[in-house]
Amino acid sequence: MRKVPGTVGADKPLLERFVRRRFCVTVAGYGEQPRTHPRRNPRVDSCVTMSHSRTPRVALTLTVALIVAAVCIRLGFWQTSRLTARQAYNATLIARLGEPSVPVGTLPADTATGHYRLVTAHGAMRYDRDIVWAPRMRYGSPGVNLLTPMVMPGTDTVVLVNRGWAYSPDAKSVVFTRWREGDTLSVSGYVEIWGQDCGAAAGASLPVLCGDSATRLLRKLDRRAAERIVGFPVAPYLIMQTSDSVLHADSVPARVEQPILDEGSHLGYALQWFGFATIALVGGVALAARERSR
Repeated sequence: MRKVPGTVGADKPLLERFVRRRFCVTVAGYGEQPRTHPRRNPRVDSCVTMSHSRTPRVALTLTVALIVAAVCIRLGFWQTSRLTARQAYNATLIARLGEPSVPVGTLPADTATGHYRLVTAHGAMRYDRDIVWAPRMRYGSPGVNLLTPMVMPGTDTVVLVNRGWAYSPDAKSVVFTRWREGDTLSVSGYVEIWGQDCGAAAGASLPVLCGDSATRLLRKLDRRAAERIVGFPVAPYLIMQTSDSVLHADSVPARVEQPILDEGSHLGYALQWFGFATIALVGGVALAARERSR
């Protein structure tokens, strides 16, 4: 087939513009000899300049994506570490609650080894030294927990018994006489420890975060603050009464329930953070590639 003169020459400018715009290069004409000293092409120079100007933006996009991904990955591993700690806590709780009950006086001095052990206790109750542990919520209702000193035979140290929850409109005070039970009680439950310190220094008034001695209010499980309120030495263990936990009349507190065994939402949060990291990496690479190809 005979070529029409000038056809290739007519197509050359269109091809050059396409290649230069897409790849930032020039194309030699068909059948033309390249010049020994080609003149500078302003359009090619501007193309190279535009390509160099995009390099910082591409680098910035990738850097931001890597930083976001690194933060999300760190948060994901933080949630997995919390999940591991929760699983270890559950294993300890299952082991302690599965052991037979022992008298509270036989627990070891090391509270870490006795935490959550099932115990029994029998003694006289000092309702005149009741403490309200507040605020405590139960099924969305405001209330307090009643901590009553139990006098153990043969010792001047009292064991505080958390007899349960009582409704309180202001979530900090109750009529103590309404919630009195027998003068001598036999209770069973698990032990909690005094793990909080609100700075209750000897000889000074209780800080607001601790409670109020006048109203026998305790806001944190601080052993020294409890001793200041009851006026007796307090044992290192606190009995959380679970015995006789059926429904009672209004004059008996709702007994404490055993700790809930679950792993929480840590696994879901970890997967969520790892997903965010993946999105940041994939999105950053895609944006950088798009910016580079312009």
